[in-house]
Amino acid sequence: MIPNLPGPKAKAMIERDNKVISPSYPRGYPFVMDHGRGSEVWDVDGNRFLDFMGGIAVTSTGYSHPKVVKAIQEQAEKFIHISSDFYHENWIRLAEKMNEVAPFEEDALSFMTNSGTEAVETAIKLARYHTKRSNFIGFTGAFHGRTMGAVTFTASKAKYHGGFYPLMNGVTHAPYPNPYRPTIYRRKGEDDGEAVVRYIENEILNQILPPKDVAGILVETIQGEGGYIIPPDGFYPALRKLCDKYGILMILDEVQCGMGRTGKWWAIEHFGVEPDMITAAKGIASGMPLGACVARKSVMDWAPGTHGNTYGGNPVSCAASLATFDLIEKEYLKNAAEVGAYALDALEEIKARHPSIGDVRGKGLMIGVEFVKDRETKEPAGELTEQVVEHGFERGLLMLSCGKSVIRIAPPLCITKSEMDEGLKIFEESLVAAEKEAK
Repeated sequence: MIPNLPGPKAKAMIERDNKVISPSYPRGYPFVMDHGRGSEVWDVDGNRFLDFMGGIAVTSTGYSHPKVVKAIQEQAEKFIHISSDFYHENWIRLAEKMNEVAPFEEDALSFMTNSGTEAVETAIKLARYHTKRSNFIGFTGAFHGRTMGAVTFTASKAKYHGGFYPLMNGVTHAPYPNPYRPTIYRRKGEDDGEAVVRYIENEILNQILPPKDVAGILVETIQGEGGYIIPPDGFYPALRKLCDKYGILMILDEVQCGMGRTGKWWAIEHFGVEPDMITAAKGIASGMPLGACVARKSVMDWAPGTHGNTYGGNPVSCAASLATFDLIEKEYLKNAAEVGAYALDALEEIKARHPSIGDVRGKGLMIGVEFVKDRETKEPAGELTEQVVEHGFERGLLMLSCGKSVIRIAPPLCITKSEMDEGLKIFEESLVAAEKEAK
């Protein structure tokens, strides 16, 4: 246990923050960061924490990796900004790298942004421009961002929409295939993903939206904010077939699950399907603001001036991203797969000791632990979940929840097995404390 959290310096900073920062930010617990290294962080009072959330899956190479810091410093000494009306090499090199790893055979073109939500906005506009259609299909439980177009697709919490209507028109939501909590009746021989695609075709395309008016289907390859949900294997092949049948673009949001998080460059590589567009951000530049919409060259066919931004392809962010790509490729793709598998095995052992854990799921270092009041009814245990997070903080472990009662484990991709052991020990201690309080 770390005594007296938050400490005096943290309390003073939080008081200053409350006077000048928008109250809209959803602060989890009173952690005020001072510095970090790898998977460890320290607060302003000198307390050490192990990080299981990686700045919401952003610090892919760990905190302040020397190679990333050096790349940032060297570029900053040259120039920090040049308008996207002109050219610079880092921007070109990064787009070449995106083309190299893009999850489709066709050559790729990239539009660089400052964030994930901007990358999604780009995909929305491009889909409408390319197809000359105006409607879309999204999914319940989704999180795609908070700007007006992206937040229309977002459907993980009602508060993200509250107070902002009317939203962008033309978006219809389908259930996301959740093997642990299925919502669509399955026919014999179907998995939950195939059942959802059948629902989209029969109930949405046949009864609500004419297929000729649907520009794209936007989906998180693995849902993040909605609960770290991994769809069944049949979902993406069936969805790809449906999109091909009606000329609809398959747009994957991999802002959280991409960039090596699952042990592969892109989560969709686990499912053997090629999308038409993919969005990336979060882990793409180890914490520097950067996002990208990457599309097949035949799809990104808009004319000059139809879309742009001042900071697109920022030289410093591109330098950080190039260093990040190099580190992930040479070291952390393999580490994410190996330490992720190790963590899943350990969590299954913890699950066997705790009936409050209903499900453990994940790929690589994108792992969700779902808590329930009863394994038979699967009633979510939201209060218990938040207590585990709070107890973890008090013991030196940073975690975040998602969905109704899920704790996400998304540490930096550089985390070691010994650090994972340390974190999981604190995790179980926190769970034991929360379970005692719940009795």
